[in-house]
Amino acid sequence: MVQTTSAQPTAVPRSLRGFTGAGYDKGRPPLIQAAWFAALHLLFVKWWFPARWRPVLLRAFGARVGQRVLIRRGVRVHWPWKLDIGDDVWIGEDAWILNLEPVTIGSDCCVSQGALLCTGSHRRRSATFEFDNGPIRLEPGSWVAARAVVLRGVTVGRGAVVGAGAVAPHDLAPGAVLTSGSAATSRSTASTAASVKEIPA
Repeated sequence: MVQTTSAQPTAVPRSLRGFTGAGYDKGRPPLIQAAWFAALHLLFVKWWFPARWRPVLLRAFGARVGQRVLIRRGVRVHWPWKLDIGDDVWIGEDAWILNLEPVTIGSDCCVSQGALLCTGSHRRRSATFEFDNGPIRLEPGSWVAARAVVLRGVTVGRGAVVGAGAVAPHDLAPGAVLTSGSAATSRSTASTAASVKEIPA
């Protein structure tokens, strides 16, 4: 009888000192970056800063923001010039848009409290841990619920739901529902609205 053994994973020697950040373009010169970080931390995230002025401030730094967009306090946007938001979008308290690469949020989307849209990652097999970033796209009518995470390169399909606390590492089909600890399931368009009510925001 032939005995087989499963291959054991091999650890990659890590040398963070050699990290180069190759392939990552911040998109604006250092002075603009510094100006945005000042505006973000001194104004944008503050509870007293009027919600109606948050889209205005994002546009001033190059974001494309539609009409009737509601952005609550504590929301963090890494680079506004890499952000495209449609009409009638809600972004809840303490959501974090870590957009090293472009993030597109379609119309009628909801990004709930504490959610993370993370376009950044690293190459696991790279000795210097180089970037492995990718854009994120939320199709119209999709919902990223409270404390959910959407990882780099993911498209959340039209009307799809990333449930509270769930992590989306792969694309979600239109109308799909991903809950914490489970695979995404597809729902018909007719039942999507009802299924959304089952997942707390």
